[in-house]
Amino acid sequence: MNMHIEVESEVDGRFIAEVTDIPGALAYGDTADEAIRRVESLVLRILADRIDAGEESEELAELFTVSA
Repeated sequence: MNMHIEVESEVDGRFIAEVTDIPGALAYGDTADEAIRRVESLVLRILADRIDAGEESEELAELFTVSA
């Protein structure tokens, strides 16, 4: 699984990073690297919340396999 991160520079000088495959996964940073780190961390938290809630998602199905 490979999630694409889009990074843009805002008018105020901040950067915004977004993973468009995950609704709500966007984060700001003072640098592009900071915004990327923050959105990566956010995506991991979103996926962990989905696991805790018992939700099924395509992203999670591609991450794990279970041996019987």
